Amino acid sequence: MEIGKVPNEMLEKIVFKNISLRREEVLVRASIGEDTGVMDLGGDLCVVSTDPITGATKELGALAVHVSCNDAATKGAEPVGLLLTILCPEGTDEDELEQVMRQAGRAAADVNVEIIGGHTEVTDAVNRMVLSTTVIARMKREHLYTYESIRTGDKVVISKWIGLEGTHILASELKEILMDHFTEGEIQEALELGRYLSVVTEGLLAKEYGVKYMHDITEGGIHGAIWETGKAIGRGIDLFENRLPIQDITRRICDHLDIDVRKLISSGSMIMVVPQERADELVHALEMVKIPGTVIAEVTDSGIFSLSADGRTEIESPGSDELYRALEV
Repeated sequence: MEIGKVPNEMLEKIVFKNISLRREEVLVRASIGEDTGVMDLGGDLCVVSTDPITGATKELGALAVHVSCNDAATKGAEPVGLLLTILCPEGTDEDELEQVMRQAGRAAADVNVEIIGGHTEVTDAVNRMVLSTTVIARMKREHLYTYESIRTGDKVVISKWIGLEGTHILASELKEILMDHFTEGEIQEALELGRYLSVVTEGLLAKEYGVKYMHDITEGGIHGAIWETGKAIGRGIDLFENRLPIQDITRRICDHLDIDVRKLISSGSMIMVVPQERADELVHALEMVKIPGTVIAEVTDSGIFSLSADGRTEIESPGSDELYRALEV
């Protein structure tokens, strides 16, 4: 198997197949394109999600907080508590552990979530620090969207820019290599994209504009996220390549490393499927809170395609993220 998320086909064949028990409290369960589980435990709905950090070695604490809280935001849920597991390799010193916790504490405060527990240990099972977080969030039952209302012609809005998280990680991990081709100021510009990794604000905002589906753009980039979106909602999607918002520094770093920005991890960007008549409203609302929003795609009857000057190309199931290929240099 390749490095990265297990392919969707394997998830269905091996992972999901072995989950047989179904409880009536579970309203949204494991499937392709679903970032969270949703349970009705009485009162508000409980939204949960879990994620590890494996593709980065810098800013681990902040990344660990944001990836799980972002998943909860795809349901328009408010993160309340976070469980944090830290596995430290032999030789880790106190300063390294404190640095990670300082990062996590700041990020948690930024998105108003409390770190309520977890587990911390030193183990020879890892050769570098590994973090895994589980978020517990809440939402009103009336805000739980279903996909049955999605119609041909509905629009797909994206927040911020594609390749956002990947650019930040590449600048962190490959700084010495990139310094031979980019200025210190340009590297700093790429690093500062780490300030935009949360999608909690747009997730909470979008539910007020009739959002029918949300998905944060993680491994596999925008192409992977669009494919997973189509599979999740059971409809087709046309992605308009000329509308994809890309920061100039992201494009230049990807060109230099010869990687495809459309397949680069992008936490910090949210896909939002909304009624076609409300897409412009949502974009305007995002801009009012200083979050760029762009209509990049449209729901169709069937088929998941990329539309560009070169024609109409089918988007395939995502493979290993371009980040891992770039980090091999």
